Amino acid sequence: MRKPIVLAVAAATAISLLAGCSGGDDSADGKKTLKVAAFEGGYGRDMYLQVVEAYRAKHPDVDVQLQLSKTLEDEISPNMKAGKFPDVVVLPQGRKAALAETLVKDKALEDLTGVLDMTVPGEQSTVRSKLADGIVGNLNTNPYNDDKTYLMPMYYAPTGLVYNKALFAQKGWQVPTTWDDMFKLGDAAKAEGIALFTYPTAGYLDSFFFALLADVGGEQFYKDAMTYSEGVWKTPQARQVLDITAKLLTYASKTTVGYANEQDFTKNQQSLLDNKTLFMPNGTWVVGEMKDAPRATGFEWAMAPLPAVSAGGKRYLTTIVESVWVPSGAQNKDAAKDFVAYLYSDEAAGIFAKANAIQPIKGKAATLAAEIAPFYQLYEDPTITALVGGFASTAPVEGVNIKGTLFDTANSIISGDKTVDQWQTALNDASEKLRQAGK
Repeated sequence: MRKPIVLAVAAATAISLLAGCSGGDDSADGKKTLKVAAFEGGYGRDMYLQVVEAYRAKHPDVDVQLQLSKTLEDEISPNMKAGKFPDVVVLPQGRKAALAETLVKDKALEDLTGVLDMTVPGEQSTVRSKLADGIVGNLNTNPYNDDKTYLMPMYYAPTGLVYNKALFAQKGWQVPTTWDDMFKLGDAAKAEGIALFTYPTAGYLDSFFFALLADVGGEQFYKDAMTYSEGVWKTPQARQVLDITAKLLTYASKTTVGYANEQDFTKNQQSLLDNKTLFMPNGTWVVGEMKDAPRATGFEWAMAPLPAVSAGGKRYLTTIVESVWVPSGAQNKDAAKDFVAYLYSDEAAGIFAKANAIQPIKGKAATLAAEIAPFYQLYEDPTITALVGGFASTAPVEGVNIKGTLFDTANSIISGDKTVDQWQTALNDASEKLRQAGK
């Protein structure tokens, strides 16, 4: 989701790009060392280079060592197991490695509640006063369902069904508002050699399933599923969610499973740009991630919420919130918290926004580039409700990964290796084990 950054970063900056996080509090010249590890995702790397450089200019006594990687978990996990922790980590939840989730389960994250009431460095406002209402205090930021914040919301983005608006106009098709209409469209598209659905990887189905759970059963049912309410996956609502999904997967592009991995996922995204597929679950970052990819003439990015179960039904838009956090084993926690507070400064937010990395800061969405502004405008639709959250954390349960069970099984449903009955049973088993662990 990145666009070219106007400001160039000189090759001879004093920022250290680490091969790994090493121990020690101070650099050779006596400065306090602050180790920052950030995931290089669709927003790119330049924005981090610029933000760190801007911070260092204001804090000459701090030697910020920045580690950027597309496989960040693989690089920092071995050092963390050896007791060598980064001080600040920018890494979203919901990734296959589940590093943030593991640390939450192990209660190995620093309590950052106090950061909310810190004054943003160089400004008069507190972090809390700048953040959008409702962006903290949910299971995403307060994973133990209490009043303590351990994961600060770094970027937020609406996620839904991304599609090519120009293709719909060309074909005279309407974006479906009910599932019945969706499957009718799937039949019409199939007749023209176009698949109805694909996903980059099965993990992208988080935005799909969270919204669908709320669509089918309402917000209380969604919360019950996220907090492992007893028997929740045996309910008629849960079965309806799985049945709708299984039917949708019969319309999936034939290449979906083969390309649904971290090496080839952009090929599934490319099928949308080539008008070979109509919809895929994704977020605003896909615009920048595919900015250099070839596309059909007149291609125009657009996003829709999931169809409603019945006409006029309530529709939900899953909001993905990427997080910044501090390991409890970090060496320089005070410096880490100051840096996290700085990330919400107007200076830092302006740099991030140039890469379309939009932070949940009041008023920031009004400054968006025209290409992604329509995605955020969905929040203004009174028939659409934003949904923020995710599965509640519990003590670790060996062999249980409910996200993997819910999302990754889609590959096996498409291939025919598993049935919906098996899917439902596995989800119920995983949920019950987590419910017991959460007591």
